[in-house]
Amino acid sequence: MSPKYPEITVQLVGQDGNAFLILAKTQKALRKAKVSPEEINLFLEQATAGDYNELLSTIQQWVTVE
Repeated sequence: MSPKYPEITVQLVGQDGNAFLILAKTQKALRKAKVSPEEINLFLEQATAGDYNELLSTIQQWVTVE
């Protein structure tokens, strides 16, 4: 299954695994790609609804992770 926004890439491999940092990097990438604020809020809602593993899974559902 490809991500919702496959053209947006977020570099997470080799980065700090802090959940807040990961959220911020992904949110910044979405804003840079001019994704609507409503969509970004939906992403944040989904990404913060569960535990750390669900956060990572949600990010992979939204963007390309490297």
